[in-house]
Amino acid sequence: MGLSILKVSIRQIKAARALLNWSQDDLATHSGVSLPTIKRLESSDGSVGGRVETREAIIAALQKGGIVFIPENGGGAGLRLAKRLSN
Repeated sequence: MGLSILKVSIRQIKAARALLNWSQDDLATHSGVSLPTIKRLESSDGSVGGRVETREAIIAALQKGGIVFIPENGGGAGLRLAKRLSN
């Protein structure tokens, strides 16, 4: 699956939460990852550590919320909030 190739940093996770206006508790709820685990992961810096399943659940929840992760491509890794389709 493509998620395992995606390198996401703790800073990107925090920035994604800020764009979505999600607390750590919101991320825990949306991802199914425990709040203590979210807090532990966010207390470090660098790439998201922990189990692959945990990392993928967090990334998938943020993507479902509308976050698009931008890979390192010479300009630095980043993210953006996807355009919402109006109904």
